[in-house]
Amino acid sequence: MTYSKTIAQIKEINGNRDFTPLHEPCFSGNEKNYLADTIDTTFVSSVGAYVDRFEAEMARYTETAKAVAVVNGTAALQVGMRLAGVSKGTEVLTQALTFVATANAIAYNSARPVFIDVDLDTMGMSPLALSAFLDEFGELREEGCFNKSTGRRIAACVPMHTFGYMCRIDEIVAICDRWKIQVVEDAAEALGSKYKGQSAGSFGQTGAFSFNGNKIITSGGGGTIVSKDAQFAEKAKYLTTTAKVPHRWEYVHDELGYNFRMPNVNAALACAQMERIEEIKSAKKVLLASYQEVFTGESARLKPIPAGTDWNHWLISVELENLEERNRFLQETNDAAVMTRPIWRLISSLPMYEQCQKDSLANSIWLEERIVNIPSSVKV
Repeated sequence: MTYSKTIAQIKEINGNRDFTPLHEPCFSGNEKNYLADTIDTTFVSSVGAYVDRFEAEMARYTETAKAVAVVNGTAALQVGMRLAGVSKGTEVLTQALTFVATANAIAYNSARPVFIDVDLDTMGMSPLALSAFLDEFGELREEGCFNKSTGRRIAACVPMHTFGYMCRIDEIVAICDRWKIQVVEDAAEALGSKYKGQSAGSFGQTGAFSFNGNKIITSGGGGTIVSKDAQFAEKAKYLTTTAKVPHRWEYVHDELGYNFRMPNVNAALACAQMERIEEIKSAKKVLLASYQEVFTGESARLKPIPAGTDWNHWLISVELENLEERNRFLQETNDAAVMTRPIWRLISSLPMYEQCQKDSLANSIWLEERIVNIPSSVKV
C-alpha cells in the first residue's frame, strides 16, 4: 500500500509547509523579554533571579517540595541516582525501550543497567515484568536487595514515561518499596502529565525532567531534579553546584560534585515557556483530534491514551501493522519532507549494553517494530 493520502492529510493539518518538522519549539510569549533582561542585568550564568523563579515554579507545578535546575535531563537522572545510592558495582532496573540517556546516566554512576519489559499500552515499565524479575532473581538482605544471578546490589529502579504517557508508576513504587529499592522517575518527556491525578516526577524519591529543544517546553538545554523530600533536593542542589561549602569568599569543596548548574539565561527561557504550558497542552489536544480523523485504518492507527493518564500530548504516536509497514511509512513520509521517527532501538541491543541482563522484552520488541512518532508541533 501507499501512504500518499495520509501524507497529504498530515501536511494539510500542519499548514502545508515545504518541510514538516517532528516537534519544534513555540516561542510566542515573554521569551525575548526575559532573555533581554538577563543581558541587561548581566546575570547570564549560573546564578540569577530566573533560576530561582524557575525552580520555585517547577516545584509548584509538579507538587513537590523543591526543584533543582540543571544543564539537562541526563544530569538530573545521574544525580538523582547518586542520591538513591547508585554507585560502582551496583545495578539499576530500567527499561530497554527508552532513550539512551536513561542507561547512560546509570553508567555515569559506574553502575550496570538491567532491562525490564514494558506494557503494551503505556510503553513504560511493566509492574508485572518487574515483579516477575524480582521474584526470580531478587534476594532481600539486611543491606538491601541483591540480584541472586550476579551478586550485585540492586540500588534503584528507573521507570520512564514514554512520550509523556504515564507507566503504572504507583504499582512500580509499591513493588520497589517491598524490595527496598529506591525509585528514580525518568519523567524527561512527561512534564504536564498526571497519573491518577498525581504529577509525573512526584512518585519516586526523585524525578528528572528534560527541557531540550524538542520537549513540550524548552530552555534550549536544561533539566530539573524534583523531590517531595526537601532534604534530597537540597543535597541535589549542593552536588550540582560543585559541592561547594557556603562561604562569602572561600572556595572549599568537601566531596565530589558536578558543575551541572542551569544558566540564568536558559532559566529565563524556561520561565517564559512555563507561563504557556497549559495553552500548549490544549493546542496539542486539538492537534490529536485532527489526527483522529486521519488514522482510522488498521495499517496505521493512533496509539490510545492509557487508562488513568492525563497526557501532556508531547509526541503523538501511530502503531503500524508490522515492521515492513513501519519501514514503508517512515520511508514515504520522510521522502515527502514530513519528519517522522521510529521509537528507539532497544538499548539492550546497543554495543555498550548488549551484555547486560534482561528479561524476554517481548512487548518491547513488539513495539520497537511498530511505533512511529508523527509531527506534533503546535502554535499558540
